[in-house]
Amino acid sequence: MRFGGQICFAIGALVVLVSSSWLYWIFKKRKLIVLKEKFFRRNEELKRATNNYDESRIVGRGGFGTIYKGILPENKIVAIKKSQMMDENQIEQFINEVVVLSQINHRNVVKLLGCCLETQVPLLVYEFITNGILFEHINNQSKASNISWENRLQIAAETAGVLSYLHSAASIPIIHRDVKSTNILLDDNHIAKVSDFGASRFVPLDQNQLAIVVQGTLGYLDPEYMFTSQLTEKSDVYSFVVVLGELITGKKALSFDKPEEERCLAMYFISCMNNDCLNQIIDEHMVIEGNIEELKEVANLAKRCLRVKGKERPYTKEVAMELEGLIRKKTSRNGLNYSEIEYLLDKASIGYVVGGYRSNTTTARVDSMAEDMLLHGGR
Repeated sequence: MRFGGQICFAIGALVVLVSSSWLYWIFKKRKLIVLKEKFFRRNEELKRATNNYDESRIVGRGGFGTIYKGILPENKIVAIKKSQMMDENQIEQFINEVVVLSQINHRNVVKLLGCCLETQVPLLVYEFITNGILFEHINNQSKASNISWENRLQIAAETAGVLSYLHSAASIPIIHRDVKSTNILLDDNHIAKVSDFGASRFVPLDQNQLAIVVQGTLGYLDPEYMFTSQLTEKSDVYSFVVVLGELITGKKALSFDKPEEERCLAMYFISCMNNDCLNQIIDEHMVIEGNIEELKEVANLAKRCLRVKGKERPYTKEVAMELEGLIRKKTSRNGLNYSEIEYLLDKASIGYVVGGYRSNTTTARVDSMAEDMLLHGGR
């Protein structure tokens, strides 16, 4: 009888397990359908919007897709990312970006407007950001002279604010994993919009790091993550500060045409800081403006963020607060009144918009699909 009872118990447990798995699969399938319906656009509509993906409509290229300028009915301009090929990894990146962006509501993050995941190659539709990528504004000489130190400081504070939001304010923390100047867009007022969340990862609430295959861009990759495969929010800190170094120096993250000691901006920057020769690498446009003391403050912050050990780097919330503090001091010195200071800080704030109201404490809604991906095999 005991043996028979054990068999019955085992069969019962198996039935419960199979039933649970089946219900979970149905639930997850429904959530994916809801997500697709939320953002879905017809493939033909997007084809017409880009004039059949004409070469003249290309506004950017990335590792996982080509960006086209699209014109929807009523002359609404959008950006459409088309996967380069039918590749399982790329499709996964596109779906991951849909899931991540559906959880984010921040004024300095590019907005996802639609998607088409049923076609041979997936398509994503974003708001169109008019002024291109930060990389071009730093490295194109004609554009670099038009982006002031105030602009650069604001862009840095806004980008740090986005990362602080992802790491600290989202219900489930998110690591961007590919912060770089080509993934930061600018509008006509030089307001930053962080983009490209295909490689981003949710971090379980009971963990502060993920063991994961190394992915990112050389020159921006956190050396600790590169050698240990342990991804943490401090990896984003390192990548962000390489961008900050670009803003200060006007140099590329990697320059293979330079002498060996100057090829890697992060290493060259630290060397100059240690040898007290920062003035040799500061962007000449910044020196002309006479902002040496502020530049030194930002450079010292950057140096702390480039420490090899992640635990010795500040958190993005601290970085954002320090940059905001510099903006506050600068606006104060320039004699702006309180409302003007608040306006400038608001643009660089780590706060975000929920239901039309600005909040620093309300957490973003994360639906159960994101949790499903996190808890059941989402990379």
